[in-house]
Amino acid sequence: MPQRKPSSYREVKPGEANPQGWKVPPVNDLRSAIELLKKIPGQYIETDREIDPIGELAGVYRHIGAGGTVMRPTRIGPAMTFNKIKGFPDARVLVGLMASRKRVSALLGAPERELGIQMADAHKNVTPPVTVERKDAPCQEVVYRADDEGFDLRKLLPAPTNTTEDAGPYFCLGLVLGSDPDDRDNTDVTIHRLCVQSKDEMSIFFAPGRHIDAFRQKAEQAGKPLAVSINMGLDPAIYIGAEFEAPTTPFGFNELCVAGGLRGKPVELVECLSINQRAIARAEIVIEGEILPNVRVAEDGNSHTGKAMPEFPGYTGVANPSLPVIKVKAITTRKNPILQTLVGPGEEHVSLAGIPTEASIHIECENALPGLVKNVYAHSSGGGKFLAILQVKKRSAADDGMTKQAALIALAVYRELKNVIIVDEDVDLFDTDDVLWAMQTRYSGDLDTTFVPGVAGHVLDPSQTPEYDPRISSKGTTTKTIFDCTVPFTLKDEFVRAKFQDVDPSLWAPSLFADKENSNDD
Repeated sequence: MPQRKPSSYREVKPGEANPQGWKVPPVNDLRSAIELLKKIPGQYIETDREIDPIGELAGVYRHIGAGGTVMRPTRIGPAMTFNKIKGFPDARVLVGLMASRKRVSALLGAPERELGIQMADAHKNVTPPVTVERKDAPCQEVVYRADDEGFDLRKLLPAPTNTTEDAGPYFCLGLVLGSDPDDRDNTDVTIHRLCVQSKDEMSIFFAPGRHIDAFRQKAEQAGKPLAVSINMGLDPAIYIGAEFEAPTTPFGFNELCVAGGLRGKPVELVECLSINQRAIARAEIVIEGEILPNVRVAEDGNSHTGKAMPEFPGYTGVANPSLPVIKVKAITTRKNPILQTLVGPGEEHVSLAGIPTEASIHIECENALPGLVKNVYAHSSGGGKFLAILQVKKRSAADDGMTKQAALIALAVYRELKNVIIVDEDVDLFDTDDVLWAMQTRYSGDLDTTFVPGVAGHVLDPSQTPEYDPRISSKGTTTKTIFDCTVPFTLKDEFVRAKFQDVDPSLWAPSLFADKENSNDD
C-alpha cells in the first residue's frame, strides 16, 4: 500500500532491530496482548460473574481501574475481562487494557518514562501496512450480513453505556478506517464516538479537523457514501499509533505506519466482504459500513437525555442534534470475540491520547531546540490532551528564553493543548507533587506566566464556550497558559536540592524494592 510521508522518514524493514534497543514484545493482536499481561502480576483479571453492559460494567470498572479524570473514588488497576455478558451468551468485554502506563510499557516494550520517546522514534521509522488473503484474516472467521434475516447490530454486539444519561450504547474503541473517495490508498484511521441508533445504523461524531471527516465531506459533495471499516479489539500499538494528529501526521499520512514502526513489522489488512474498503485483519470485531451522504440523526434520538457520553475531561458531553449516519453492511468477528471498550474519562484515554502527544511535542522541540527538552509528560488531569509538563536542562542564560519557546512550540504542534508547565531536570515530571513543589519554589505568578488568548482548543472543554468566557465568539476557543517553573540559569547554584547519601535501600527493606523498575502505578 503506497504511503505518503515526508522525505525525512525512514522505513523500517520487517525484522530490523529497533534503533533504540527496546525489546519489542511478542504482541500482534489483542489476544497475544492479554496472554502477555497474564504473566505480569496485578495487570489483568477476569470474572465469570454476569454483568449488564448497560451501565453496570462501567460502574464496576470505575472502582477497579478507571483512574484518570473519573470522579473519585477511582484508581489505576488491572485490565479486566467480563466473560458473561447479560443478553450476549457468545461475547466477552475487555476494559482498561491501556489504563496504566506500566501496562502500556509492558505491551510496547519501552520503559514507562520513555514511551513518548519510543512513539517519536516509531513516527520517524515507519512501516507501512500490508494486505493479506482472507484465509489469513482471523477477523472474518464469523460473518453476519445486514441483508440476512434477523440481522440486528444491537443483539450481536454488547455495546456498553457508561451512565444512565448516555444517549445510547456506544462503541468507545471503534477504530474507523476510511479513505479519500478518489484515492483509496490515501487512508486514515481514528477513534470516534459511535452511538448505536438502530439495528443497522450508528451515528458518528467528528471533532473539528479530523481527516476522515474531510473524506466524508468530499464524498458527500459528490452525493456518494464513504465506505469505512470499524475495527475493535486490536493490538494496542495500533490504537495508540492512531492517536497522532496533525501537524505531526499530516493529511495523507496513514497512522497504521506508526504501529508498524512500534512492532518492527507491518500491520496486516484484509479486504472487507461487503464494501470497497480494508479492515484490520487480526481485529476481534469489524463493522463494515458506509457513511451516508446528506443523512443526519440526533445523537440521543432514542433516549432524549440531552447527553452523549462521558468524555475525557471528566464531564458528560451534550448530545449532538445532527450527526452523520453509518449504515452497517456486515459484521465480521473472530470466534468467541472480545469487544474492547474503555471508561470515557479514565486513564486509558490518557494513554491513548497522551503518549502520542508527548511524542509530537518531543519531535518538534528536538528539531527546533536540540538537547533542551529532556522529556514530556501529557498529564492525566488533562486527559492526555490539555496539560503538558516539559522537563528542560538549561545550558546557558540564553536557554531562559528558549524554555518558553519550547512551550510555544508545544502549543503550536498540539492545538488541543491548553496549559504547559516547564520544570528543571532535577524535577520528576511524572510526580505531580514534585511538579507542584517546583511551582511553589521556582515560580512567581506575575513574572513567570505567559498568556496566549483567543486560540483554538477543544470543543469538549466546558470552559471553552462564550457562556463561560464572553470574550470568545465560538466554542472551542480559549486562553492558553505557560507556567515557567524553572530556575533562571544564573541562579542555578542557589536552587540546589538537599542531597542525601547514595545507598541501596533494598538491603534494609527488600520487600519494598522487589520490583526495582520505577513505576507510578503502584
